Order: sequence, then C-alpha cells, then structure tokens
Amino acid sequence: MKILYHITVLLQALCLGNSLKILVVFPLPGPSHFILGNSLARGLVEAGHEVTIVSPFEDKNPPKNGRYTSVKLEGAKEAIESTNENINMFDLVNVNPFTFIPFMNFMGNVITNTTLTNANFKKLINSDQKFDVVVIEQFKNDALRVLACHYQAPLVIISSMGANSWVNSLVGNPAPPSYIPDLYLSYTRNMNLWQRSVNLLMYLTKEISHRFFFTPAQNELAKKHFPKCVDENGPIANVSLLLLNSHESIDDPVPYVPNMVNIGGYHVNPPKSLPKDLQEFCDNATDGVIYFSMGSNLKPSDMNQESKQALLSALGKLKQKVLWKWDEDHLPGKPENVKIGKWFPQQDILAHPNVKLFITHGGLLSTTETIYHGVPILAIPVFGDQKMNAAKAVAAGYGLSLSINELSEENLSNSINELLNNSKYRDNAKRRSAIMHDRKVKPMDLATYWIEFVVRHKGAPHLRVAALDLTWYQYFLVDIVLLVGAVVASLMLASYLILKKLCCSKKPSRKMKKN
Repeated sequence: MKILYHITVLLQALCLGNSLKILVVFPLPGPSHFILGNSLARGLVEAGHEVTIVSPFEDKNPPKNGRYTSVKLEGAKEAIESTNENINMFDLVNVNPFTFIPFMNFMGNVITNTTLTNANFKKLINSDQKFDVVVIEQFKNDALRVLACHYQAPLVIISSMGANSWVNSLVGNPAPPSYIPDLYLSYTRNMNLWQRSVNLLMYLTKEISHRFFFTPAQNELAKKHFPKCVDENGPIANVSLLLLNSHESIDDPVPYVPNMVNIGGYHVNPPKSLPKDLQEFCDNATDGVIYFSMGSNLKPSDMNQESKQALLSALGKLKQKVLWKWDEDHLPGKPENVKIGKWFPQQDILAHPNVKLFITHGGLLSTTETIYHGVPILAIPVFGDQKMNAAKAVAAGYGLSLSINELSEENLSNSINELLNNSKYRDNAKRRSAIMHDRKVKPMDLATYWIEFVVRHKGAPHLRVAALDLTWYQYFLVDIVLLVGAVVASLMLASYLILKKLCCSKKPSRKMKKN
C-alpha cells in the first residue's frame, strides 16, 4: 500500500506539472548532518520532485528513478579533519562554553570556503542548471545564502536543531534570554538569577562576535565567488521559510514567527527487521537490552582509561545484555554480556521491545529517536548542544545525566539501576513518545507542503515579519528610550532653571538700617 501511495503521488505530480527542481545543500562533513539532508532529499523525491543534493557524503543506495542527483564535496571531510587532527573530542567537555564562539566561527569559515572552492560545486554553479527553490542547512555558513540570488529562487533554511541564535535573526524571531537558554549552555528554561546572567552574557557575546567578526568574513567569501549577489548588507537573499529539526516533545515551547515550521523526527523511519545476529541477541535477552552509542563524531576508544574501566566494570555487573557501538575491532576487557560493533541500525534497535535503556552522548538525532520509540536515556554529554539536550531529558523526567568527568563504577551503576528499576523514567519516555506521534500531518509531508507553498507563492513574502526591516536600535526601541530620556532630561533642566529664577527673584532685598 505504501508503494502504491508513492506511485500515485508521483504520477499526480507529473501529470499536474507540479514537479519542482530543488537544490539541497548540506555542507557540514558530519554523518548525522548527512542523515538529515539525505532524508529530506529522499522525501522530496518520493513526493515527485527532482532533487540535487550537495554534501561531503553520498547515499550508498540512492533512489533509482533518476530524480535524485548527488554532488559530492570531494575532500571536504578530510579538510575539516585536518584542522581537528590533534583534538581529542572528549577533552571538549572541559572547555569553557564561551570558547566555542570563536572556534565555531573559525570552523564555519573553513566549511564555507571549502564548499565554495570545491571543484564539483563550482561545476554545478557554472552549469546552466536551474532550480525552483534552494534549501540550505544553516550551520555557520551564511555566505551560501547567495545561492538563492544566483538561481533567482526562493530560499529555504533548515536548522539541524531547534530555534537558536544562528537562525532567529534570519526571520526576525524573538528569543528572550530570560527563559531561552543558549545551545552552548547546559541550562533549561527554568534559570536562576546567575544562569540568566550568564545566558545574557552569552547572548551579547555571540551577537557582537557574529556582527563584527563572523559576518564580515562570510560576506567577503560570498562576494569573492558571487560578486553580483552581494551588497553592503551581505548576501542578497530573503529567507522564505525556516524548517526546524525540532518538536514540542523534545524542545521547550518558544516563540515562532509564521514562516518557522517544526519538522523534528522527519528522518525517523518505520522500524525494520534487525540483522539475524542482532535479532537473536535482542530476542534472547530475557532481562532486557541496553544500547550504548556515543554517536558518529565521538570515538569511544579516545576516552581515558579510567572512564573506559568504569564503563566495563559497571556494564559487566549487569544481568542485561549490552550492545556497545565501539570504533575498533577489539575491546580489551569486554564482559561476556557485551556485544560490540562499529555500526548498529540504531533506530531499529531502539524499536525492539526488549531495549530498556539507551546510554547516549545526548546528540539531537539520538534524542529524537529515543523519544520516538519511548526509551529512557542515560546521557553522557561532551560538547555542543549535547549538554543542553541532556539537561532537558533530566528536567522532563525521561533520563539522567553524568559528566564524562564523573564516570565511576559506582556512579554508573547507581544511575543505570535507577533508570532500570524506577518506572517513572520509562513512563515519561512513553508519554513524550505519544506526543511526538500525535500529529495530524507527518513531519516529512509537512516539510514538503511548506517548500511547495513558498514556491507557489513566489517566496511567500506575506509571511515575512516587519522586524527584518528594523535596525537593532529600532528593534530594541533604543531610539525611543533615548528620545524619551532626552525629553525628560530637557523638562527637568527647564524646570530647574525656572524654579531657580523664581526663587532668586523672590529673595527679599536687604536694606541697611540707619542708626
């Protein structure tokens, strides 16, 4: 029935002439980002559109209908890795969050320049190919917005996370730092006075850094490669639509302007049968299975020896079986109840009814998938948004969190036993799962509809808020505050001078008495 449905949709699109040519650009050399980009591209192809995706990765099993084209950014992944070759990612857990600001600016400029100078990318933009709409992942790559001007097409931005400081300004979305924590911080929406102070400082620091350092560098990159599409304000491009990899079941409720749409979970597929060895492993786990993965960027073998030993000792004492995503062929000291693998079908494993707990780094895709399947988590966050995701899981009651610096056999055992034996965590995970599933429209269908919408309505300028036409001092009413201050000061000065004159004029004259 599903195949018949997709065939029907495709035929309708072709017959009605509604098939669009869509350019999808996901330049970040991270596997999780490619999962999001490729899921979007495949979904748009299934809806009957012709898609060209630009990424450092390629789909090993692309759609065979001729409507999917891959432009691989050869060498992009290696270029980024060369800048980080001496960095142990686990050391980032101790880095001050403010340090991430210049680091991400640097990485953003490297990624953007690598994309714009890539031979395959230049071949694409120098061809006579046309696109009806351009979809770009926003991740510190502002210069790529010139592609909308280059192709004279509406611009759709997709955020690989929820609303944040990188995208809010593109559509004029308000984000009060009083209750919306920055993604670099491990805060929830219930911040105390100190946390709100730090959050405000982070907000101001990022704004100053972005405005005076990052934006000029990105504008120069855009001007170098697309001089006709850059003016004094930067790339000539209006964002028609902002798609967010977010959902109410995962993130806190925050303000959204009309052209912001939540499509979190669109990459999650219906569960498939596991490979035979994994199926038997999970089926035969009478006491349950614990799945352990630190994502696609962190290498668990890079953990210090103390952390690895604590994990081995704590996991080895469990009666549950453990699937551990491990990046090497062998794990010294591996307990008998642990099965390792360099790759596991994560979504399908989490869907298995015997999986009782997910030990994770707290990445957003992993968080989304565990909520989708209703599995509680033990988060061991390291960097980026992982700490904030972990804090949200604790606040929502479907998980616990441990710093990599706090890993000990005792702490791990206590946390794992609490999660396994206290039903509230699984109940809360199931409750969140019910919220994620309770949708009138599937997230991929929603993304498709809105992309088609902005094309039908010539960029949908009617959704654009007036905040985008204001300068920063107008937006924050600084000019009005100064005007009112000047008027009040003038009135006070005038009152003072008048009173002074009146008082002086009423002073009795002193006459000398004559003897």
